Amino acid sequence: MDWRPYITIEPGKRGGRPCVRGQRIAVSDVLGWLADGQTPAEVLDDFPDLTADDIQACLAFASAGGSPAGQTTQ
Repeated sequence: MDWRPYITIEPGKRGGRPCVRGQRIAVSDVLGWLADGQTPAEVLDDFPDLTADDIQACLAFASAGGSPAGQTTQ
């Protein structure tokens, strides 16, 4: 999956940490919830603004080394 349409980096938001679609939900938040044992369905229930594709993009971003290379800021 190409994570770039889903993961944004804005210097003034969450300290410039990668976030999901410009929201204040950081990739590291999503990964932390999953690592703590929440299922994707539970994350989606808790955060209805997220989509299954958002979660998949977070995983793809992490799999790519969490590097925003080629990512433009908005």
